[in-house]
Amino acid sequence: MAVRPILIAGDPRLITPALPVTAFDSELADFVGELFDTNTAARGAGLAANQVGDPRAVFVYDLIDSGVRHRGHVINPVLETSEIPEMMPDPEDDLEGCLSVPGEWFPTGRAEWARVTGVDLAGQPVAVAARGYLARCFQHEIDHLAGHLYLQRLIGRNRRAARKMVKNREWTEPGNSWVPGRAS
Repeated sequence: MAVRPILIAGDPRLITPALPVTAFDSELADFVGELFDTNTAARGAGLAANQVGDPRAVFVYDLIDSGVRHRGHVINPVLETSEIPEMMPDPEDDLEGCLSVPGEWFPTGRAEWARVTGVDLAGQPVAVAARGYLARCFQHEIDHLAGHLYLQRLIGRNRRAARKMVKNREWTEPGNSWVPGRAS
């Protein structure tokens, strides 16, 4: 397996909606393995295909929430959530980061509960319901596949701070990426 470069904010592939997966073959299985390898090398909670420049609707997750490890993948996911809060997120409890916005964390409002449905590598139905951190991860990764970075969900001063950060880090142009496990 291989660790792939992760695109950084500013690349148009990150804001392009994913395409449904139609070929369930060994290449797809290898690709999902590479997503897991890349996510592990990056110490991420999840990774969507478009974060490594692939247009397919697939994401992986591998995280620990309340002492329990959750690991899996979902192809052609569909998301259902409880109500998303409209108030300012808690600056301590609602911090969120992103492998495509490396080193940055912002309070982000997310639904407490989420359910994702889709299929696995064999094309068999998958359904996972979650609360807390795993629910946040599902919402984050499916946002990626819809062509949205979490920065677009920010409100008020957090949105202003994120815009300033993107400009200061010169992430307004395509072509930026990083490779987990390599010194920059």
